[in-house]
Amino acid sequence: MPAANESQSKGGKAVTFDLIPRPESTESDTSDKKDKKKEEVPPPPTKGVYIFPNGDKYDGEYQHGSDGSLERNGYGVHTTTEGAVYEGEWKGDKMNGRGKLAHPSGALYEGEFVNNQFHGQGKYTWKNNSFYEGQFKENKMEGTGQFTDTEGQMWTGTFRYKAAPGLRFELKMN
Repeated sequence: MPAANESQSKGGKAVTFDLIPRPESTESDTSDKKDKKKEEVPPPPTKGVYIFPNGDKYDGEYQHGSDGSLERNGYGVHTTTEGAVYEGEWKGDKMNGRGKLAHPSGALYEGEFVNNQFHGQGKYTWKNNSFYEGQFKENKMEGTGQFTDTEGQMWTGTFRYKAAPGLRFELKMN
């Protein structure tokens, strides 16, 4: 509350107020409140099973969004009605982090995901058991890696999606 001071002037009494800021409205307190808001940690994820309207099933950790929707966050397993299964880390309702995606065709990817894409270090195995192990970028073999065919023969080098100029063939003789 401001402090009132009375003083005499030619026209009579004048009241002046000394404006002293309240402690809760000081600049440092305001910044402390902002910092506290920044530090607010979302509630821990809930664990459970959710069946989506299309029949897909999610079993794992999730949080409710501000609009009440389910958002996959943490570790979980998502199974589609077509038979694809992702088991791994989720963030922001997307495959983010380490995980394993098994396709109905028999192909399997194990490695790093960013925003629902193979991105980072991983291993992709085709149905015939040939595989590529190395760097991925946005679902493409991109960077240093090694391809091993069904006979166990290996090619190493730099991959650029479907092209791989300059690969080195490793011959193993038994």
